[in-house]
Amino acid sequence: MASSSSSASNSQNFSRCKYNVFVCFRGTDTRDNFTSHLCKGFKNRGIATFLDDESLEAGDSILEELMKAIEESQVAVIIFSKNYATSSWCLNELVKIMECKEKKNGLTVIPIFCNVDASHVQYQSESFKEAFAKHESRYKDDVEGMQKVQRRKTALTAAAGLSGYVFPSRFESDAACINRIVDQISSKCNTSVSYLQDVVGIDTQLKKVESLLQMEINDVRIVWIWGMGGVGKTTIAKKIFCKLSSNFKDKRLNKDTKPNLT
Repeated sequence: MASSSSSASNSQNFSRCKYNVFVCFRGTDTRDNFTSHLCKGFKNRGIATFLDDESLEAGDSILEELMKAIEESQVAVIIFSKNYATSSWCLNELVKIMECKEKKNGLTVIPIFCNVDASHVQYQSESFKEAFAKHESRYKDDVEGMQKVQRRKTALTAAAGLSGYVFPSRFESDAACINRIVDQISSKCNTSVSYLQDVVGIDTQLKKVESLLQMEINDVRIVWIWGMGGVGKTTIAKKIFCKLSSNFKDKRLNKDTKPNLT
């Protein structure tokens, strides 16, 4: 009974989510390399991802929209890099992320240590020590500012103590490491609730396609969805992909939008 209640509660939380994943990262460190490859992997899995440099619209109040996006996400991925702590934006996001994590049935938080030692993050040593020395110098005569710095330190220590990932890996190629991270994070996302969830009348069509797939049969099946342009063929295919992909080890949403599950 408790399990059913917990499942229902999680489902309700997911239904309020706009994004599967919120990515917190230092743009100058990782935007053009690790983060771009990771987010491409999320996109190929149909995972709705919030990136602050892509998802904010012109004219939005940036801080307000960032905080709202964190609240509306299922999973927060924090990419710690050498210069992460130099960014007040990153640290503000981090504090908010950890606050949301502490709420009942709250945000799932996953740290990724990208070319940085986890201990440097957790205990604010090396580049993190240097960054915080500058923050403390800035607020040395400001009690409220120093309290903000302490909240940031506490959030860093807590986040770095969570189970996460190290990149690059000593045991696999960069591509294999990113694919593994994407695969494991995607298993924590309920993509069916935040992706194409408001399409009117789609449920009846989904049931028809699912019946054709005959998921209980251990066999290869190909289902063709045929019809004139604009009737929703691609929408149905994507929705089916999002709903069923967690049951498959190999899954991808091809460039031409045709889902492939094996």
